[in-house]
This record gives sequence, structure tokens and C-alpha cells, in this order.
Amino acid sequence: MTERKVRVRFAPSPTGPLHIGGVRTALYNYLFARQHGGDLIFRIEDTDSGRFVPGAEEYILESFKWLGIKFDEGVSFGGDKGPYRQSERRDIYREHVKQLIDNGTAYLAFDTPEELDAKRKDVENFQYDASTRLAMRNSLSMSEEEVNSLLESGAQYVVRFKVEPGEEIHVGDLIRGDVMINSSILDDKVLYKSADDLPTYHLANIVDDHLMEVTHVIRGEEWLPSAPLHVLLYRAFGWSDTQPQFAHLPLLLKPVGNGKLSKRDGDKLGFPVFPLEWHDPKSGEVSSGYREKGYLPEAVINFLALLGWNPGEGHDEIMSLEEMVKLFDLTKCSKNGAKFDYVKAAWFNHQYLIRQKDEDWVPAFDKLLKEQGIEATAKQETEVVRMMKLKVVEYTDGEGGKKKRNISFVSDLWPLTEFFFRAPKEFDREDKFVRKNWTETTAGEMTRFAEVLSTVEDFTVEGIKQVVDPWVEEQGLKPWNAWRVCLVGKGQGPDMYELAAFLGKEETLSRMYYAIKTL
Repeated sequence: MTERKVRVRFAPSPTGPLHIGGVRTALYNYLFARQHGGDLIFRIEDTDSGRFVPGAEEYILESFKWLGIKFDEGVSFGGDKGPYRQSERRDIYREHVKQLIDNGTAYLAFDTPEELDAKRKDVENFQYDASTRLAMRNSLSMSEEEVNSLLESGAQYVVRFKVEPGEEIHVGDLIRGDVMINSSILDDKVLYKSADDLPTYHLANIVDDHLMEVTHVIRGEEWLPSAPLHVLLYRAFGWSDTQPQFAHLPLLLKPVGNGKLSKRDGDKLGFPVFPLEWHDPKSGEVSSGYREKGYLPEAVINFLALLGWNPGEGHDEIMSLEEMVKLFDLTKCSKNGAKFDYVKAAWFNHQYLIRQKDEDWVPAFDKLLKEQGIEATAKQETEVVRMMKLKVVEYTDGEGGKKKRNISFVSDLWPLTEFFFRAPKEFDREDKFVRKNWTETTAGEMTRFAEVLSTVEDFTVEGIKQVVDPWVEEQGLKPWNAWRVCLVGKGQGPDMYELAAFLGKEETLSRMYYAIKTL
């Protein structure tokens, strides 16, 4: 048999924003497709018209554009296997429903919602299956005349798949191996509803995957229970030879506690669960996004790739998309859920930030400064970034200890760089750094130091050093920390020569005389 070209798909429903778990599923499909020289299809599963949310489809497409995950065909990408939006494929589904009815693997059921509710109340753990179907109102228990009469009267019905009991169904899974389930525990799933002339997920999914020549179905673990039914459906259509290979990915779990990651976890712990900021058109609620929080798309992709997959020993955690494509192996995905470590996500962002060129920070930093009412030149902003972005900043925790904090986002720069653009107006005399480095003799020393600086004509790093270094050695002074108090107001900032050169002679002396007067 000729080996088929690898074709995978990502098929979200436009019922709201794209969850970060969905992003990971799409990413794994992308990596698998690229590794095998295959195609990635973008399909919209919108058969549940009642849950449709305006703007959701556009949001999903914009998310992938930002993340850099590119599709080969599908909605908005074109292709010769469309339509790629399920609501536009009604005729196709109708034809396949008829095929199942004609070959006896599906039947019409006329039970009303009220009748089904009553049966569930009467029978504990009621399931519509081989043991109960003949006691219900369907084309298996009714005469042909009764069925035709109901159809002619316009009675609503559903089409159910006829599951034969007592059969061992084997699902080959690239991650979980051979998964076996007995058909007796399956119910006769609804495949089609006449009320809206649309199929359910189970039928539409199978028909679309077959007609779009999908070779591998890579999806979340939550879809594993439906896999046996899908195997039976492929068989019922006579498509067993072209049935895709399954791979069910592990769940993304809560950072704290048990269970699947939810938006509530993000709200509680202060991290996004959506790639982009989402404005709910119904409630007006705004949910945070990774893009708006200052994450780099490459960092988000790298972080997600390692949630459930490990490339093995000898490989660095920081990987480009191209490196991931080369290393990715579905068989190395974990069977167990992956804890969503949002602290690690920030670490990844830090790693990617510090690898960026200084000028790449400028647009975001410029926006940050403008929000503070500060106008600066691109050169000034690049200089500040150069001096500060690699700094590991030490700060005091609530218990008087010392901790280290990395710059994980451009927004982290503001409290660490405000002194570049605003002179300190107040000095905290209780601050340990200020208290230690400003004594009774400091004002006099700083006055003499300011007088020396006033003689510097070339106020560059080298120009200042040439004048200051000999004077410091001659005087036997170490003025650096007190000078930092004057210019910064606390124990942080870059090399003092660099800071003074950036501020310029006038601003440097102004800050020094203000500190001398105030302290």
C-alpha cells in the first residue's frame, strides 16, 4: 500500500477565546506535520450554532498569526478539500447519514426530550443502547408505516449509531499504546439532529477527517473516550483502511491542586490562560492575554512545547521552532497530565528577552515610557535597555531577607529604570542602603566630589573616569554608594560612570546638590 502524505488538523469551535491548552494541541500538530513534510489543516467546527460567539473565529486566527503557527489549508487559507467550515457542509453530512441508515448501522429515533428525561428518572444509570433501544420510540422498535407517518407529519428526530454489544474495540494510540474497550459500555450516540439539520461532533468529525485525508488525529486526552466510537464509525463507512492514527495528549493541569487548568486558576494566580486579550461580547468581561502581558510568542511556544513532551537528555530547554520540529516525537509525550507552571513561563520569557537585540526592546519600552508621560529618543531608550536588561535585581522581601528577581517582561523595567528619567525627590532614611551610605561626613564629601565633576569637560564614561579616578585615589575615598544615593535614591542601577554619562553633567550635578541639601 502506498504511504500517504501526513495530514493533520486543528479544528476549534468558535464558541469563545482559544484556550492555551488548544494552542499546545495546535503546536504539536504543527510540529508533527512539519517534521514529516506534511500539511496542517485549519477547520472550524461550528455545528453547535447555539454556542456561536461573534468574533471568536477571528480571534483564533489572530492568535495563531501572533504565535507564528502557520497553516497550509483551511478556513482563510484555501485548499481543494473544502468547505472547511462545518456549517457549510450540510449536504455532505446528509449524504453520509443516509449511507449509515441504508447499511443498517444507524437508525432514526423519535423520543422527545421529555420522554428521555422520564426514562432517566425511572431507570437508574439509563443508557440508550442495545439493552434499552427496543423499548424506545425508534425505527428499530416501530413499523415502517409508523416511521413514515411520523416523518410525513414533520416530527423531529435524531439519528443514532447502532452499537453492537460484547465487542472488544482496540484503539491504537501513538502515546498510550493499545487502548481496549468493550462496546457494551457505549451508548447509541446521536449522529444527526433533524431540528437544525446538522450533525453532531462524532459524525462530522469522522466524515471531515476522511474526506480531507487526515492521517493522524492529535488531540487532547478529553477526546479519548470518543475514540472507540470513531473506530466503529470508520468501520461502518468501510473506511478502516484509511482510518487516521490517534494520539491523545495529556491534560494541562492546575498549577495548584488537582484537575484541568481553567480560566479561574489564571484569575486567582494572576496569569493568562488565553494567547490574546479577550473581550467577551456578551458579558463585556475582559480576560488577559499573553501578548498584552508582554510575553514574546517564541517564549510561549517554547514553554508550551515542553508541557507534556521531553526531547530527552542532552538538549537545552531553549529551542527554536526549527529545533523543535527536528526533535519532536509523539511517542515521547507523557501519558500523565502536565502541571501548568506559570512561574516557568515567565522564566522562558526572561530567557528570550535577554537574547533579543537591545533595539528590539525599544517599541515596547517606548510604549511603557509614554504611559508614564515620558518622551525619550530611541537612542536613550536603547542605552537604558543595554544597561539594565541583563541586571539581576536584588530586593528586600517582607521578612528582611534578600532575594533576586530577573527581568521577565519589558514592563518590569519601569520600576527599575524610573530614575533614568525622573530625579529622586524623596529619600527613605529607613532604607538600609541609604542609612549605611549617608553618614555625617557624606554631605561634605559629595560637595567636594560635585566640584570635581563640574570641571569635567568631556562628560562621557571615559572622560569622567580620567578626572575622577585620580582624585578618588588621591583623596582615599570610595564615593560610589553615596553617589548612587544622590542619583538613584536607592541601591540599584547600572555602573555609576555609565549612569552619570547618560544623565549628562547638568542633571548629574543637580541631583547631587539636591541630595546634599535634602539629606
